[in-house]
Amino acid sequence: LPMAVPTKWIPPGGANPVPWLLALLMVGAGLPFFVVSSTSPLLQSWFARSDHPSASRAYALYAASNAGSMLALLSYPFLIEPNLPLASQSRFWSWGYAVLALLIAACAQPLWRGATTGRGSVDSRIALRAADVTREVLTLRRRARWVLLAFVPSSLMLSVTMFMSTSIAPLPLLWVLPLAIYLLTFILAFASRRLYPRALLTRALPFVLLPLIIMILTDASRPIRPLIVMHLTAFGLIALLCHGALADDAPKAESLTEFYLWLSVGGALGGVFNALLAPRLFTTILEYPIVLVLTALLLPTETPQHGDDYAGAGEGSTPMMSRTLDIALPITLAGFVLLADVVVRKLGISSEVVTRMLTFGIASVVCFAFAPRAVRFALGIAAVIGASLVVTHDEHDLYAERSFFGVSRVLVTGNGQYHQLVHGSISHGLQSLDPLRRREPLTYYTASGPAGELIRARQAAGGVRRVAVVGLGAGSLACYRQPGEAWTFFEIDAVVLRLAQDPRYFTFLRDCAPDALIRLGDARLSLARETDASYDLIVLDAYSGDAIPVHLLTREALALYHQKLAPGGLIALHVSNLYFNLAPVVAALAQDAGLVSVRNDDVRLTAAAEKLGKSASEWIVLARRPADVVSVLASDTAWQLMPRPVTSPVWTDDFSSTLRALK
Repeated sequence: LPMAVPTKWIPPGGANPVPWLLALLMVGAGLPFFVVSSTSPLLQSWFARSDHPSASRAYALYAASNAGSMLALLSYPFLIEPNLPLASQSRFWSWGYAVLALLIAACAQPLWRGATTGRGSVDSRIALRAADVTREVLTLRRRARWVLLAFVPSSLMLSVTMFMSTSIAPLPLLWVLPLAIYLLTFILAFASRRLYPRALLTRALPFVLLPLIIMILTDASRPIRPLIVMHLTAFGLIALLCHGALADDAPKAESLTEFYLWLSVGGALGGVFNALLAPRLFTTILEYPIVLVLTALLLPTETPQHGDDYAGAGEGSTPMMSRTLDIALPITLAGFVLLADVVVRKLGISSEVVTRMLTFGIASVVCFAFAPRAVRFALGIAAVIGASLVVTHDEHDLYAERSFFGVSRVLVTGNGQYHQLVHGSISHGLQSLDPLRRREPLTYYTASGPAGELIRARQAAGGVRRVAVVGLGAGSLACYRQPGEAWTFFEIDAVVLRLAQDPRYFTFLRDCAPDALIRLGDARLSLARETDASYDLIVLDAYSGDAIPVHLLTREALALYHQKLAPGGLIALHVSNLYFNLAPVVAALAQDAGLVSVRNDDVRLTAAAEKLGKSASEWIVLARRPADVVSVLASDTAWQLMPRPVTSPVWTDDFSSTLRALK
């Protein structure tokens, strides 16, 4: 954006980055975003007050507004970001902002002329309508319903995105799909004509909602594509019904701006709930099923006939009896889930997935019978979810904690032989519980792999005094530390640090480097505070989580590492990744900086090696001179000089495109 944030405004070392990030966004993007966001209700209000023949259909402009948002969303990652540096984007955005201001001024001209001539004055249409029709009364209950109907899709959009990205697959650009669907439902709901069968979709809600609940509660993560389609379809249906209900209940033009205010409040609360509250309240993505319960309460699947508020309660039912059953039946259902789980386990079914599918499948069939009554249906789903918190405890899960950066879990794997640190669906460390192997680095860091070969060869050459490691994980690399060496770890997630230091889960740090320095915070900012030319080896291990922190892999970042590197020092980058090919990116950076680059793609992995805790990995080493690399790695033919010249574009703080790095 044109409004640049001062470069000196950086978070203090070791501080929680979330408040700083929010403040940064408020200063850097808050004001222009607020102004742009306010143009849609402003223009609709002006249009409704004009003497245009279609002025009574001003809400259709909201569909056009969201169509523009959707076009921008899809064009940015695929068209703008891969082709324009940030400086050019800012310049074009500034021009567009000026054009927008001129267009808004042009839209104001007819109203201004009408006000000065006395013809079609501002509020004339509303004034004429008010003469014959009593002004619409907006009750507190109606406003609260608007907020809730806006809250549900907003929260679900974030929940679906996080759930798919962590529990199913961390696919690149996956976040685009839920946001695009979110905007599409606004377009369909507020179009001038009804473009979807509302009654049919309402009846279909239980058939979509209950299977989705089962998939969430059973931790289903395969097959990937059908599951992603299922989550997105359910989210699209719910969002469309909620936004459709908002469009149907939209007030008259005189209350248009207040209507959008409450919609904005609901959307903002959805963001606050998911991004700020849920990480502190839940250790898993529990907000996802919780909001599905609210969905069932807000969107009744059948409309009571003849004013009977208790339709579906049964022949001869009284209101009191129906309310009692609304509570009693879900409680009974929760008891059934707990009992069924015990029975299924007594039958000796060893598969956890089969056990959960049977238990929740039967419960969902029973819950489906509650669908005609919104309260009973919602409480039934809540009962199943509540019971699941008891019956789905995985004996392999030792600990789980959630932070701003996601869910970190400690698992018992390998038939009880190992403790494993998992972030989402990605492993970040493994430690053997065998006392004889407790200090042995595993997974990507084994002694026979690229990382172990590099560090031990460097130590054998006598060139290691100080080592910097970006990305702590379970602390596996700490066990390569030799007496007299000073190691510093840089980690951004306080939860990961706490788990790595807790001897109940991992003891790499305690056993091998108890005096290692830990810098909590963003690694690039923390490294900038370190003394120049102070590290003989800098290890960058922040790319194996499949979500690339691009700012650690740019020309400016490499210049910083170079600045902190001692004469003859090496920079080692762990670039293993399921979805991105980072080797050409690093090669382009090395060529741009005049550095030598060698690569080791460790594919020498046997079944026996996997059983012992080894994982395939890809590492790249950068050095100022060929001699710095040759003296360390010459004896290992697995290290190969990377090809030059490299034609890949150089990533900078001003330009990067992860789309081009996709495998």
